[in-house]
Amino acid sequence: MRALASLALAFFIFAVLSVVLSIAGKISPQVLQTAFSSEEVQFAISLSLRSALVATLFALLVGVPSAYALARFEFRGKEVLDSLIDLPVVLPPLITGFGLLIFFGETEIGKFVTEHLVRVVFTPYGIIVAQFFVATPFVVRTTRAVFESIDPKYELVAQSLGSSRFESFLRVTLPMAKKGILAGAILAWARCMGEFGATLMLAGATKMRTETLPIAVFLNISVGNIELALAIAFIMLVVAILTILSIKTVARLK
Repeated sequence: MRALASLALAFFIFAVLSVVLSIAGKISPQVLQTAFSSEEVQFAISLSLRSALVATLFALLVGVPSAYALARFEFRGKEVLDSLIDLPVVLPPLITGFGLLIFFGETEIGKFVTEHLVRVVFTPYGIIVAQFFVATPFVVRTTRAVFESIDPKYELVAQSLGSSRFESFLRVTLPMAKKGILAGAILAWARCMGEFGATLMLAGATKMRTETLPIAVFLNISVGNIELALAIAFIMLVVAILTILSIKTVARLK
């Protein structure tokens, strides 16, 4: 059994390293220097970082209270809502983006948002909406597990000492759940940085306008600029590794 398990582990590690080394092995310092000096890459990095940060903040604002509701309250239809939260994770990103495109382009609510609030379709705002939609489930899932691991008695004690339920949440439960919330935020941010399918459908792939890092890889491969596409892919690989290290660091925090 040990040999079989070790063989399966070795096979998968080999597969992962094959992908990593296939990208890293094609990169030279000169290629990276050229990429970082490119105005297109600088724009893609800046747009990706800004949109991912905003989308993650919105995901936290929505995801943390949602996770608390699922962890603490019992209500009719809870299982249905719980399943719907997982839908953006299960659906192919391309289908998610197509649904968002129809919503903002065809429905009355979507048209109202476009005409009176902000234009979403084929704009940088569409990037944030797409990223928020696919990243929020990661915040909900991670944070809910942490809330469920915290004994509700802590809140009851705080309330018996004069705190309201909201105050006990802010002063007791939220600080105790900070590691899980931070881990969820890192996962959501990483998911935002890597989002492609939904962004492509909703925001489009316009150079120097809606060009995030994944979109930049797609556009450069489309025109045959393989070296620049590899350099951008390497940047995203580094981001992924840093994300994993960040989550492991958070897990070790006391």
